[in-house]
Amino acid sequence: MNIHGLDSILKPRRIAITGVSINPNSVGGRVLRNLVSGACRGVLYPINATQEAVLGIPCFPDIASLPGRPDLVIICSAADEVADSLIQAGEAGVGGVIIMSAGFKEVGEAGVAAESRLKEIKSRYPGMRVLGPNCLGVISPELDLNASFADGMPKKGNVAFISQSGALCTSVLDWAREGGIGFSGFVSVGNALDVGFADLIDYFGEDEATEAIVLYMESVTDAARFMSAARAYARVKPIIVYKAGRFPDSAAVAASHTGAMVSEDAVYDAAFERAGMVRVFNIGEIFDCVELVGRRKLPAGPRLGVVTNAGGPGVIAADKLMETEGRLAELSPESMEKLNACLPPFWSRANPVDILGDAKSKRFEKAASIVLQDKGVDALLVILTPQGMTRPDRVAKAIAKVAASTKKPVLAAWMGGETVREGIRLLAEAGVATYQTPEQAVQAFMTLVAYARNLESLYQTPRDIRLDLADGREDAKTLLADLAEDRPVVLSESLAKELLECYGIPTTLPVPAADPKTAAAAAEEMGYPVALKLDSPDITHKSDVGGVVLDLKDAASVEAAFGRIMESARAAYPDARITGVAVQRMVETGTGVEMILGFKRDPVFGTLIMAGAGGVAVEIADDSALGFPPLNHRLVMRMLESLRMKPLLTGYRGIPPVDIEALVQVIMRLSYMAGYHPEITELDINPLLCKPGEIVALDARAVLDPSAVPEKPFEHLALRPYPEEYVERQVMEDGTRLLLRPIRPEDEPMWLELLGACSKESIYSRFRFFYNWETHDAAVRYCYIDYQREMALVAELEQDGRRKLAGVGRLVSNLDLDTVEYAVLVGDPWQNMGLGKVLTETCERIAARWGAKRIEALTSKDNVRMVKLFQGRNWEEKPIEDGLLEVWKDL
Repeated sequence: MNIHGLDSILKPRRIAITGVSINPNSVGGRVLRNLVSGACRGVLYPINATQEAVLGIPCFPDIASLPGRPDLVIICSAADEVADSLIQAGEAGVGGVIIMSAGFKEVGEAGVAAESRLKEIKSRYPGMRVLGPNCLGVISPELDLNASFADGMPKKGNVAFISQSGALCTSVLDWAREGGIGFSGFVSVGNALDVGFADLIDYFGEDEATEAIVLYMESVTDAARFMSAARAYARVKPIIVYKAGRFPDSAAVAASHTGAMVSEDAVYDAAFERAGMVRVFNIGEIFDCVELVGRRKLPAGPRLGVVTNAGGPGVIAADKLMETEGRLAELSPESMEKLNACLPPFWSRANPVDILGDAKSKRFEKAASIVLQDKGVDALLVILTPQGMTRPDRVAKAIAKVAASTKKPVLAAWMGGETVREGIRLLAEAGVATYQTPEQAVQAFMTLVAYARNLESLYQTPRDIRLDLADGREDAKTLLADLAEDRPVVLSESLAKELLECYGIPTTLPVPAADPKTAAAAAEEMGYPVALKLDSPDITHKSDVGGVVLDLKDAASVEAAFGRIMESARAAYPDARITGVAVQRMVETGTGVEMILGFKRDPVFGTLIMAGAGGVAVEIADDSALGFPPLNHRLVMRMLESLRMKPLLTGYRGIPPVDIEALVQVIMRLSYMAGYHPEITELDINPLLCKPGEIVALDARAVLDPSAVPEKPFEHLALRPYPEEYVERQVMEDGTRLLLRPIRPEDEPMWLELLGACSKESIYSRFRFFYNWETHDAAVRYCYIDYQREMALVAELEQDGRRKLAGVGRLVSNLDLDTVEYAVLVGDPWQNMGLGKVLTETCERIAARWGAKRIEALTSKDNVRMVKLFQGRNWEEKPIEDGLLEVWKDL
């Protein structure tokens, strides 16, 4: 499959190179030399108007004069000549272009303008894909293709490496050659004018030779496509990412606590976690991590067992484990008894299990087997130091045997040089990840733990919580329409709280007061005690300027407090707009916990939700978590579980537990507000008071910017929210009422129940094979979908007072969305009632709405009902092997 048209760049047969010269050290000269010396199997067309030949290969004056149309044009010309070469390539119908030339946006304003022109030229030729500019090129060891100016050809392997930095690529190639690491593909994206991370993740995600993908990233341009691609493949192929530029020198001053607290690096961290990727923070860890993560043995937790023949390295491993928030596994009494029986009397009698310096392979094997079998151990690290009685190669064979017998990860640290080299080779051949030091091994293990946690969080079935937000959403739209302005505006506390109330988030609604008498009258009406807060769109931190006075018990104290607030605020900010105060009822905080909730618009990843420790010390506490809307129950719980303040929420030292379920629903409601109202670019609630019987927003602030509303719905979000536009109700001919709607992760129990109601024949007709569908892992593929890539439309009905799924119609697009595959399943109890026809008709409409050119499916000749249905809807058909029919319909 030519995914996103990238075969022309990654599997070219005819290659033209512009900027070729007789100078072997020029970029064009090095590229041509690499292509020739790499035994490139294709045809090479050097382009040089003044030379007859280079390296003995005849030259051509330009692209138009080539005897055949190249699949790929590699542009190595000077920056001011690139645009003309790109036009020539487009006019010739070339499918792929690599622009190695530098001198574009990386050099300043003039370069930005030059790159903008290249982008405009590219837009004229939609069938042409462009890699670069300012890139190293591509290397495909499988094809002996080195279309780059880097020296040497790496080994063939199963890792795809994608980098924004060409200079780093050359270093990685050197490391890889020294470490014997192989690649399925090696791509430098440079400035990523066209081809970027999302395209290449899709490409290598579908590539059978690729088992893991490594990214070196400096920035992301199309966050929605990047997140979609990463989420699509992270479950089956580990994606390991190193993000450079973690600490930018400056950030824009935000108008809310939320905006001020959310750093760029925290956003990327949240994105990688949400997509199920593995993040490393040291460039040297990348391939350490690949070696382990690629084994696909995931630990159940962070509890590590250590077996070593030297006490010191065991202590080093334990220290690194504690530093990285791992845990030394506590061995059970049964394991201790078994170890006592097979080890010398002076073994360590604890984990790390020091089996002493005279240990031979049998002792290593027995100790490793016992530790691995302990239910309290999630993974095993075996450390070997070469001592007099040690045979590293024999120990390696023994540990390889142990590793093959378990589903738990086994890591090895063979410390030394020449003495341990053969042992390392044997372990590598057996698929055991091996490291030079215990610290490297432990760091890789903890990265694997984080990866396993991310996947578990992504694909854990969330609780089915239905929030009825339709009326509140309309109320909020009306309120925001009345506030519409042509510039960004900071909403008052009163208006911000009205928005929260629309979404069912409890607040203490304030009453605005412009003078002392009005404030006192409002206090009398709502009842004492009350609080006064400064009302000013220009002053965010009210308490810092004496703008908050609490626990006022009579009219005189209210009027006096009003005067003090005005005087203090005007002294601190003479030019600020001050409209008065907001009067609100006091809420007894008692042992309640103060949190901050909010959302902000990130320039790359769109709107994010933030939750953390709140109150006046919010920035000092620095305890927050980010999430991408829309959020479900499980995702919110994951955010709360990551907070250091979590014990305060669940009950700690006399502080009673708060109403966690109510808190989760508040955060979910806030995430829906962020999704449905893109004109709200920032909002925070600080504090949100959390108590056993009450969750209430005591203060709130919001920023409204009508210019921030995107052209298309939900473009301000990195993740596509639940597509409500496909929800519809239908009544069958027999009066059965159906709700047709896209599937949700929460539907997993009903999905499994539907399959349980199907005969083996129905299962086989749908899936073309019999498989063990009664597992969570099997359900993940069908219930956890990316609505940008596929659609599963379920038919829900009510039977005996219970909601059930009667059938599912599924559309899966190819990655360029010109063709979609269709499949349908109707449970046996609901067959012969026309449900298959309803699902098929509806899915045809959805495919057409997507802009697909064709919908296609497979069915068997003996599936008479489906064959008749397709024929009745004017689908074409063609017999293929094994009694199957290929059917399709042009849209």
